Amino acid sequence: MRRLGSRLAVLLGAEDLARRLLQVHRVWTQRAGAEAGEMDTATSHDTLIDVLEHRVAAQPDLSVYRFLTDRGNQETSLTTTELQARARGIAARLQALGMEGERALLIYPPGLDYIEAFLGCLHAGAVAVPAYPPDPMRLERTVPRLLAIARDCRARVALTIAPVMSIVESLALKYPELAQLTWIATDEVPASEADSWTRPDVSAGTLAFLQYTSGSTATPRGVMLTHGNLLHNSAMITEGFGVTPGMCGVSWLPPYHDMGLIGGILQPLYAGVSTFLMSPMDFLQRPLTWLQAISRHRAAASGGPNFAYDLCVRRTTPEQRAELDLGCWKVAYSGAEPVRAATLEKFADAFAVSGFRAEAFLPCYGLAEATLFVTGGSASPKPRVETFDAAELAHHRAVPAGGSDRPLVSCGRVAGSQRLIVVDPDTLEELPPDRVGEVWLHGPSVASGYFGRPEETAATFAGHLAGTGEGPFLRTGDLGFLRDGELFITGRIKDVIIVDGRNHYPQDIELTVERSHPVVRPGCCAAFSVDGRGVDRLVVTLELNPSRVQGGPPSSGEVIAAVRAAVAREHDLRVDDMVLLQPGTIPKTTSGKIQRHACRNGYLGAALQAWTPEALAA
Repeated sequence: MRRLGSRLAVLLGAEDLARRLLQVHRVWTQRAGAEAGEMDTATSHDTLIDVLEHRVAAQPDLSVYRFLTDRGNQETSLTTTELQARARGIAARLQALGMEGERALLIYPPGLDYIEAFLGCLHAGAVAVPAYPPDPMRLERTVPRLLAIARDCRARVALTIAPVMSIVESLALKYPELAQLTWIATDEVPASEADSWTRPDVSAGTLAFLQYTSGSTATPRGVMLTHGNLLHNSAMITEGFGVTPGMCGVSWLPPYHDMGLIGGILQPLYAGVSTFLMSPMDFLQRPLTWLQAISRHRAAASGGPNFAYDLCVRRTTPEQRAELDLGCWKVAYSGAEPVRAATLEKFADAFAVSGFRAEAFLPCYGLAEATLFVTGGSASPKPRVETFDAAELAHHRAVPAGGSDRPLVSCGRVAGSQRLIVVDPDTLEELPPDRVGEVWLHGPSVASGYFGRPEETAATFAGHLAGTGEGPFLRTGDLGFLRDGELFITGRIKDVIIVDGRNHYPQDIELTVERSHPVVRPGCCAAFSVDGRGVDRLVVTLELNPSRVQGGPPSSGEVIAAVRAAVAREHDLRVDDMVLLQPGTIPKTTSGKIQRHACRNGYLGAALQAWTPEALAA
């Protein structure tokens, strides 16, 4: 760890960066507070410990978190005073184990216990490492990821609740690594332990938690986020979303990383506003529950990835929409995956009867390595959608076009005191507007690097421009361009499919595939290329949706012919091979993104679960 710290100090100028981060954070948050009128954003504090202490002094009875269950009919709440007491009690237990500076796994279902444990780690000076709990129905997929995170972060302690502990005890017989951890059921830590808590030696530059990437393109890596990173990003969200006193939000997002944790949990604490939380499974099983929560609690801010809006349109009826009142929804943010213009239009049309306004949409861009929020907000009252020549985009040029070539949604302007540029990934030269390249970022929200991985840290977090040597920049791996100061994302470098010298973005092909036949399951398709004797071959894998089958399952030949015809028509491409998959088997990250590289590896290793008429009919 000492070698890693020295390496990062050289690469990133760690001490100077921490000082500048704190200075910029204070200036930015003071400006945000001034522009928000009476908004109290705890601008004079350096750590989340200080923020919570401030909240208890200023808003001791604020129910900052309310967790909804039973389709939103039941709720449990947590005030700032109660949160501080619980966090200090858990912290005291960790301090007794000498955990300052050490990593602690957090293995919880969504709920208030998880929030208490997360803040408990920070109050102990320990490094929180959130992880998904083992799923008894999918142990073969969830336990290996948990073990990989535990090994990577070299965790000593695991925090959970008693019901999960009983599951872990049985798993420990099969996975000895789990038995080697010191386990604490935080729901059994008595309140009296808070009396023995002592303030740890933490500052803005202290590591707060490891945000493990969702693994859409590679093995999950622990992004190192400091208290200063979290406060700066929270300030940007407060400003970018126009958070004002008395606002409340609703979040169903997984609470273990970026959007769900920082946007849904930490930012409301920073801003001093209430938020209603619910389980992601409740949303996935019944999307209407999310919209009902917004309507019932008059939430002004809520959102999610693009697929969430699509799901709401598909899984609600006109009668259900008519019963909602979404006029209160002022900020409907969309991020974490490509924002589709068609999705925004369909949602706005479907829920106009509910009082929803298209002006509420706030497309945004961010990533774990930049804490969360990078760009958002546009000069346009509605989301800015422009159509570009697809052939020109294939040659890295953004040229406006008529018709329906390729509509792209602006992700807005860079937030805060950060610098965002677009760079040629080969020459490392900054590109002018309307030229497609890799998105690079420099600023106080950029993380310190990947835990225990100095080489990968250098490759990702130490980008320098050719010629001037300006840097370091975070190399996001995302492709896009700037137009009128706003960012348009076109794809990811590693996912681009190159056929006959032309660049094709897989998400465009996947959208075409989804629309090619009624039984293709939305959001469950992956397009990628494989080497075929020196020539790239296009492969498509897709799931079929049993609920759309009428009059018996279709023949595989019918689906394959429809997909090939659509891709040839829309992209002038030949689909060289296609695999129809059983429902629920396409590899996805924990946050629901398609794992194209895992699909490719499964295809090459003949490990994908192919569809059969019998499986679909069952």
